Amino acid sequence: MKLKNQRVCIYPKDIQRITGKSYRQSTRLLQKIKKDLNKLENEFLTIDEFCTYSGIKYEQVTHLIFG
Repeated sequence: MKLKNQRVCIYPKDIQRITGKSYRQSTRLLQKIKKDLNKLENEFLTIDEFCTYSGIKYEQVTHLIFG
């Protein structure tokens, strides 16, 4: 049985694919979201948190990240 390669956290490269922004702008957006959600520097941002913050549907985001 083959498992799908899925993950919970989101990275700047994923945000770049979703928004069309540059990698650096995506990193800034990731940092801004983490700051607004009161996350520590070492804590990850989940795909669900990104979807809630940005207002983009989960299905659209996962389609762009996982293909």
